[in-house]
Amino acid sequence: MAQFLFFLFILFLCVGQQICLEININGSSLSTPLVPAFFVIGDSTVDCGTNNYLGTLARADRPPYGRDFDTHQPTGRFCNGRIVVDFLGLPFVPPFLSQRGEIGGMIHGLNYASAAAGIIFSSGSDLGKHVSLSQQMEQVMETFQQFQLNLGREAAGDLISKSVFYFSIGSNDFIHYYLKNVSGVQSRYLPWEFTKLLTNSIRQHLENLYAAGVRKIVVMGIGPLGCAPHYLWKHGGEDGQCVSEINNLVTLFNFGMRFTVDVLNEKLEGSKIIFCDVLKASVDIMNNHERYGFDTIKNACCGLGRFGGWITCLLPVMACHNASSYVWWDQFHPTSAVNQILADDIWEGSQTAHMCYPTHLKHIVKNIDLD
Repeated sequence: MAQFLFFLFILFLCVGQQICLEININGSSLSTPLVPAFFVIGDSTVDCGTNNYLGTLARADRPPYGRDFDTHQPTGRFCNGRIVVDFLGLPFVPPFLSQRGEIGGMIHGLNYASAAAGIIFSSGSDLGKHVSLSQQMEQVMETFQQFQLNLGREAAGDLISKSVFYFSIGSNDFIHYYLKNVSGVQSRYLPWEFTKLLTNSIRQHLENLYAAGVRKIVVMGIGPLGCAPHYLWKHGGEDGQCVSEINNLVTLFNFGMRFTVDVLNEKLEGSKIIFCDVLKASVDIMNNHERYGFDTIKNACCGLGRFGGWITCLLPVMACHNASSYVWWDQFHPTSAVNQILADDIWEGSQTAHMCYPTHLKHIVKNIDLD
C-alpha cells in the first residue's frame, strides 16, 4: 500500500510540476527522464505507425505484426514486438501524422519515420505513398515552429538542444533504387559515387538540424541487407550465404557515414553526433548466434518461399511460433530480440563494444565529452 501511495505521489508531481517521468510501457519501471524529448527520423527500421495513415503497401498494421509487442496488437512497427528505439530508455513518442498540432502531444518528441522512405525522394515510391527524408525534415521544422509559438524562443531552443535526434535511413535507396537499377542509375553512378551522393545529402540535413539548435544526434548505419531473407531467396545459394556484393555496398555507405560524423563533430561546435554500425553488430550476432540465444539466422520467422524471402509476412499462419529464436522477423526486418541487443549496443556497447563511434548514446545523454 505504501508503494502504491508513493507511486501516486510521483505521478502527482509529474502532472502538477510538468516534470516528465518515463514509465516503462509495460509498467515495470519508473525512472527519471534521460532527455526532455526524443525525435526519430527514418524508414521502416524505426516507423512506429506513420504509414498507417498513408496509402501504401508498406504497412505493418495487421497481425502477426505486433503480436509480441507490449499490447500484443499491431502498431505499425515492422517487427513482432519492439523496434530499436523502443528499447533505448527514452520517451515512447507518437507518429507525427497522428498529432493535430497540439503542443501537449509533441512536447516529449515525435516519430517522423516512414516505411519505404529513402534519402532520395523517389526511393520506395513503387510501394505507394511515403514520407521521404526531405519531407520528414520539413515536418521537423514545422514542429520547431510550434515549439517557439507555444513555449517561446528561448524555452524551445533549450528543449531542442537537450533532446536526442535519431536518424535511421538509407536502406531503401539500395533496395528500391540502386539494386533495382531504376532509371539506369548503376550506369551513371559507381557504387562509391552513389554512396557519396547519399552521405552528402544526410550531411546537409544534419547541418540544417544543427543550425536549428539540435546538438545530440544518433546516426545509424545500414544493416546486413545481403543477409536479409529476401536477397538469400533471390541471389543466395542453397546454403544461404550472404550476398557479399550487397553487403559491400552497405559497408561503403557505413564507412561514408562514419567519416561524415567525424567531420561534423570537428566542424560544428558543441555538437555530439555518434555513428552506429548496424552491419558490424548484426554480423557479430549472426556469427555468434548461439551465444546470443538464436537458433535460426537465415530464415525469416514470417514469410513464404526459400528462407521466407519470396513473399513477405501477410498472415498470422505464415509466422513461426517462437520469434525470439530467430534473427529475422520478415524479408528485411530483425526480430524484437535482435532489436534489444542492438539497443544495448547503442546505449553503452554492452554486446558489441565498438558498434558506435566515437562514443555511445549514454555519454551524449549524460553530456560526457566525446572520446
